[in-house]
Amino acid sequence: MTDWLELAGKTVLVTGLANKKSVAWHTGERLASAGAHVLWCVHTEKRRDDVRKLTGDAPVFVCDVESETSIDALAAELAAREVRLAGLVHSIAFANYSGGPLPFEATRKADFLRAVDVSAFSLVKLAGALAERFTPGASVVAISISTTRMAAENYGYMAPAKAALDSSVVFLAKSFAVRGVRFNSVAAGLLKTSSSAGIPGYLDSYLFAEQATLRKRNLETREVADTAAFLLSPRSSGINAQSIVVDAGMSVNYFDRELVRRATRPETHEGGA
Repeated sequence: MTDWLELAGKTVLVTGLANKKSVAWHTGERLASAGAHVLWCVHTEKRRDDVRKLTGDAPVFVCDVESETSIDALAAELAAREVRLAGLVHSIAFANYSGGPLPFEATRKADFLRAVDVSAFSLVKLAGALAERFTPGASVVAISISTTRMAAENYGYMAPAKAALDSSVVFLAKSFAVRGVRFNSVAAGLLKTSSSAGIPGYLDSYLFAEQATLRKRNLETREVADTAAFLLSPRSSGINAQSIVVDAGMSVNYFDRELVRRATRPETHEGGA
């Protein structure tokens, strides 16, 4: 069973490629290894030049998702090439952390709205613009976060933006059901990516997350990519309007005995009283 995922020969557009650490890159690589034809989409012409060494001869499109004109132009270019999409990966997010972490009530309106625009509304607009490009049975997968119900102060207003993304997935699944197109998200735990490095205090959160996982080993980007590939495949045809948590069990393990001991009795050591 060499094509268990049934992705061979199918065309998937993967957005958000930045570098080899990107969820987008790992997902595209997984799709390619399954025989899919991967099209890439990046933010700027400069980014396209930067990723050429990774993508080789594969088509790389440019689309600034903050511009509806740019999204419409992408759709028009795909139509002109008669591209039919069996899948779309939305791996796009943005937050302005240049001012460092702020109390939530001090969030700047412009920053909040831009985060929602780039991280959530872009999926709505892309889906609408590409509606005629999707084949029956196509699958759309958004990359989200493992929970938007935890007030991680350093992550700040990006959690509400991701909550908007998760909700949009559900509404899009309903809207596109008549077209036979599914929408789901991969709710990923903490990852070691270039974008996450820009979050204030992220390293400490990442190291804590590793200890909170059931296996005491952090999530790998390839594990998120594998889940995305499954959701893009016909093998997941019964899954729609869902957010699949991939966090190595972190969300059930905050009361781990060792974590509790370190928080309540930091003066003790392994094997101590």
